[in-house]
This record gives sequence, C-alpha cells and structure tokens, in this order.
Amino acid sequence: MAVRTFSRGLKLDTRKRATEGKPVEPAPFPRQVVIPVNQHFGAPNKVIVAAGDRVTRGQRIAEGAAPGPMTVPVHASISGTVKKIEPRLQANQTDGLCVIIEAGEGEDPSSAVFMPPLDPLSGAREEALQRIRDAGIVGMGGAGFPTHVKLAPPPDKAIDVILANGAECEPYLTIDEAVITEKPRTLITGLAAVMKITGVKRAIIGLEDNKAELVPVLEEEIRRNEYTKNLDVTVGLCRTLYPQGGEKMLIKALLNREVPSGGLPMDAGCIVQNVGTLVAVAEAFTLGKPLIDRDLTVSGGACRTPKNIRVPIGTLITDLPPEFMALDNDRLRKIIFGGPMMGNAAVTAAIPIQKNTSGVIFMTREETLADSEGPCVHCGRCIRTCSCRLSPVIMNIALESGDLNQAVRAGLMDCVECGSCTYVCPARIKLVQRFRVGKQRLRAAKAMSQMQTRAEKKQEQAPPPPEKVTGSSNPGRA
Repeated sequence: MAVRTFSRGLKLDTRKRATEGKPVEPAPFPRQVVIPVNQHFGAPNKVIVAAGDRVTRGQRIAEGAAPGPMTVPVHASISGTVKKIEPRLQANQTDGLCVIIEAGEGEDPSSAVFMPPLDPLSGAREEALQRIRDAGIVGMGGAGFPTHVKLAPPPDKAIDVILANGAECEPYLTIDEAVITEKPRTLITGLAAVMKITGVKRAIIGLEDNKAELVPVLEEEIRRNEYTKNLDVTVGLCRTLYPQGGEKMLIKALLNREVPSGGLPMDAGCIVQNVGTLVAVAEAFTLGKPLIDRDLTVSGGACRTPKNIRVPIGTLITDLPPEFMALDNDRLRKIIFGGPMMGNAAVTAAIPIQKNTSGVIFMTREETLADSEGPCVHCGRCIRTCSCRLSPVIMNIALESGDLNQAVRAGLMDCVECGSCTYVCPARIKLVQRFRVGKQRLRAAKAMSQMQTRAEKKQEQAPPPPEKVTGSSNPGRA
C-alpha cells in the first residue's frame, strides 16, 4: 500500500508508547458532573432545566436559544438532580454557563433513557440529519462543528468523497487508535450512514503509517459489513508527520487536492469526519444514544496511570478515584486539554470534559519548555515548516504593528493553528498564540463594524423629527 503525505510539516517524537495498544477503560460513574451549556461552534444554547429538577441520563438539558441550524442540544450524562446552573471555568480558560448534576445516595447515575433506534439506511435524508442533530453530535476531533450542518453542504458544492480521519498526529494521543481497534463495525456503520445522507459512493479512511496494523482490521470489516455493499470504501495510509491529521493536510495527502484560501473541505469536493464522530453517529442510530460520553487519552509524565478512558461528559478528572486515575502532583508542571501542539494549557485539572476533549496531558518539567521570548532572527524556519505554506514571520510583524489587514493578506485566516511555527522558532516566539489573538481581534473588529452598520441603517430608517415652530408668541404683533 502506497504511503502518501503533504509537503513540509514536522517529524515529532509521538510519545504514544504509554497508552499505545491499550483498550478504552470505562471510568467509574462520577456522582457529579459539570456540563457546559455550549460545546459547539455556532449560536449559543439556552438551559431548559432548573435547579432542583430531576433529570435522566440522555435527557435534553439545553438547546438553541434561537431558531437556526448552528446549534446542537446538550444532554444529561448522568441521572440525578440539577444542583446549580452557574458559570464555571472551561478548557479554553474562560467561564461558561454549566449545569451541575449530582446523583444522590442510592441513585444509579448510569440509568438512562435514549431515543428509539433508527435504521441509518432506510430513513429519509432529513430524518437522518434530524437524528444527528437531536443526538447533539459535533466534530470530536477538536473543532466542535455541528455534524448535521457539515453533512448538508449547499447544493452548489459537489461532494464526491468522504474522508474518515483516523490520522491522530498529535503526540501522546491514542484514543482514535483505540476506538478503531475496539469498534471497527460501529465505525464502518457510521461511515455508511454519512455516505447515505450525503449521497456519496466513495470514502477513504485515513491512517498514519504508525497504525498500519489496523488496515487489515478495517478492510475485513468493510468486506463483512452489510451497510457497505455497493459502496467504494478503502483505507489510505499517510506518512507519520505532523500535522497530518489536519483536514487540509489529509485532503492533500489522500486526494492531492487543495482547499482554496478562505475555503472549506467542501470547496475541494469532500467532507472530513473524525472517526470518533462517525462512531457517535452510528450509536445515535443503532442505540438511539445522544453524545453523552467521551473517549479520551489521559497521559504525560506526571500521570502514574496513563490510559485511554471513557467518561460521561462533564466529568472532572479530579473526581475520578485515585485507584483508577493517579497523578504525581509533585512532578506536575503543566496541564494540557487536548494535544500538546494544539491544546489549551489549564491552571487546574478540575475542568469538565467536553464533547471535543480528545485528551488531558499531565506534563513534567522535562516535557515542557518555559524559555522566555527573544527577538526574531529572521531565519525563515517558520516559513519552511508551515504546512499551509504561509509566512508566519510576516503575519507576526503585521500583528505587532497593529495592521490586521496586512496580517490577513499574509494568511492569518488560513492558519490552522497547528503550532509548528512555534515549535521550530529558535527565538521561542509564541507565534500561534499571537495568531489566535489576532483572529479574535479581527472578529471583534468585524462585529463592531456590523453593529455600526446596523445602527446607521436604523438611523436612516427612523422618521424625521417634527419641525420646530418658530416666530413670535404674540399673534397680534407683525
């Protein structure tokens, strides 16, 4: 089997040995969960339960605050009582509204009520999309984009291939590998459901070549699965190279297509779905199960029991019993939610696991780098490494000078924030963090401009004020 790849990128130490080949272990059900109300990219949700309400695992507790496609509901992940609804710290280091559910003494937090099963291939397209939305499924690779929206591209976007993303290029993380190993049938069923919804007859499951042993497992399931008859489903091997798991890189490697500047995978004729998302899609149909559990990797040098685990969404790692998840707090220096290249550093482990949390990494001093920034030496390493073929040094100069337009011209909005430029920079400049802040500034500026435009239009449409009457107050005077 040919091994394909993209240009540039990094050859990293994968650091996956601690959890590689380990099964997914279900964690003991916690007595309390802290469930963020908004766990997706899109419009905000509103809470539809109140403190004191009794809720059941699988019950909807939050949904879209306004009509529109860019929302997905959130469900209770354990059965219990709503204790509080209040802001809590989340993995992005901002406070977000959360629903705190607690199971009382004698209650079974695992008791659940799901939706009725639905055949993924026999129903109408709109019914299938509605099931995926009702299940609260979002992209589980990190972005959290609503899956039902991704599977319904505009009519002018011709999609001819689905890519199942199992590359998992981030160091430490092995949860995708574990899910593929344990649930190949569920994965293929979810992929077939997505192909039925989109009407696409061709799909490729992308893996890095450090997971080549999974190829025969998947190929055997493709041959046996009743849902893949008359479908062209294959496995494609890519070189183990960071960031191979990025959508743009995977499309380039497997299809030799380019996503245009400012575009999306659908502009290259394809849809990319993480393998964990496809498993969630299958379970929403075959089990009627909403997205209420999350499989993730917990690893790092300060984790005494590195493993792949399954927890209810909203679980705090600190609430897991020490015999299941033990940490070496004396050696702990840094906590990362996600992978070490693209994840977010956290000040505490008492942060809820969300739908898009692929891992939590507990790092020692030896695994971290805390050098202070120096001046840019204009070496060009960031340019030679950038897998999107951008000029990070030019973007950084523009942002430092406050010129957002120049930063955009240099490729700011095409940056995938993979962190490769930061990794290779000899001056230790935190480039990717600056690009994230630059994007936030740009979005804020656009929002302010839109508000001003709306205010001007409102002023133009307002009726003119009544004319002021002038003249003498004495009608008898000339």
